This record gives sequence, structure tokens and C-alpha cells, in this order.
Amino acid sequence: MRIYVVDAFSDRPFAGNPAGVCLLPAGEWPQDGWMQQVAAELNHSETAFALPRPGAGEAGWAIRWFTPLAETNLCGHATLATAHVLRTERGHIGTVRFSSRHSGALLAHTDAEGTITLDFPAAPGSRTPVPEGLAEALGTTPAATFRTGALGDLLTVLPDEDAVRAVVPDLDAVAALTRREKRRGVIVTAPAGADRTYDFVSRFFSPAEGIPEDPVTGSAHTALAPYWSERLGRDGLTGLQASVRGGLVRTAVRGDRVHLTGNAVTVLDGTLHT
Repeated sequence: MRIYVVDAFSDRPFAGNPAGVCLLPAGEWPQDGWMQQVAAELNHSETAFALPRPGAGEAGWAIRWFTPLAETNLCGHATLATAHVLRTERGHIGTVRFSSRHSGALLAHTDAEGTITLDFPAAPGSRTPVPEGLAEALGTTPAATFRTGALGDLLTVLPDEDAVRAVVPDLDAVAALTRREKRRGVIVTAPAGADRTYDFVSRFFSPAEGIPEDPVTGSAHTALAPYWSERLGRDGLTGLQASVRGGLVRTAVRGDRVHLTGNAVTVLDGTLHT
């Protein structure tokens, strides 16, 4: 069985967010424990497993995502990476429909040049009091916090870009807080500084799920896009995830959906011997 490592939301190797991709043969899902072991072996923030749906051809796949520690409900960069592999390995250009267990139908449109646009459900936030211990866990005082519904993250707004870049979280405290609050992770975000080519910045921490800091989190942008579109008064925006690797996500709010656009590069193509 072939397995791939793909740098998503990047147009060059060793940038963006690496994801494992495993295209499974038609049939039933493998055992959950096996998929979890593969994800732990690769040790990227997520590994996607895609299962072809009989009769749907290349346009119909079921998809699941695993962190090194647990299955997760939604992952943008690993979905983008899977669409990239379908183009490069199977020659599929156009729209792929992924069915997911917890996030409904997810679409990925790939053009001939390899640019991929994901069509995901929006996750607009609802304002909530700043949870006890969050400021201490992040080492900075939030301006506001929002819950993001089924996405399960805590969207945390900081005053400016410099504050986002300066965050040095206490990861044990963040993990304890997200477990207590039943959150997947913590997004920190702020408007871009002056004269930037992007509109907002973010970072994402999910240590309780084995992801100390995610390089580029597509799913988080389903909450970031509605928030910043409303605040800035524009539907189409560009977000920079200000991790060490970094990556740009072009976003567009379309009613109750969000379009996330980026590129991807395969950096490893191997055989899984199990």
C-alpha cells in the first residue's frame, strides 16, 4: 500500500503543514487501531485515510483523519493533501466529494495547475467569557474568546500581530484547559500589521491531541474566515498562520460554507509494509 507525505498550503517543500495520506483499497475501513498506529508512526499533526466509494469513481471518497493520539472530526490540510495526491497519482482534476463522519460532505476542487479549493462548513463563533486560566496558559491577556460550535476550538482574539507572534504557551496548561473545556484546541488570532499582504494572522495549539503547535490549520480557518470577514467587511481574505513553517490560506465566505484555497507538494512517496 502506498503512503505519502504532503506539505499542504505551500508551493514548495518543507513549508506549510505536512500530512500523511493513505489511499485505501475499496472495501471496509481498516481497524481503527491500525490507522491510529500508522498516524503515530508518521507523527505528523494529521494523517488522512481515504476510502473509495463504489460507483462514485474518483469523485467519491470517504475520509477520516488521525492525529498521533486520536481520531479528529475535521482536518483541512490533510484533506487538501489527499486531493493533491488524487491529482498527482490518479490524474483527477475537478471536484472530489469526500464524505466524513462528523462534518458532512466536504468538497475539494483541483484545477489543472494544482491549486486546490476546499469547500467546508463554516464554523462561526459565539462569544464566551474568557475561560479561567487561559491568560496564564498563553502568557497574554485575550481581548475576546469565542466557541466555534462543532469545530470544537476556542477562538482567542489578541490585540495585534506582534502579540500573536510572541505567544509562548504553557502546553501542559493548554492541554489541561482544553480537556476541561472540552475543546479540540486553542486558536489565537489578530489583525495583520500595517502594509502586510495578508489580512489576519493566527496560530493553533492542540497539545491534548498530540499537536503542540500546528503549522497551518485549514479547519481553524472555517472559524477564522467568518470572524474576520464580519470584522473587516470583506468576504475574501488571506490568512497567515504564523508558525515556524508558516503558510497562507486564502479564504472566502459563501453563506454557511467557507472556501479555503492553497497548494501542496509531495515530499515523500513510499510503501507501507503492514
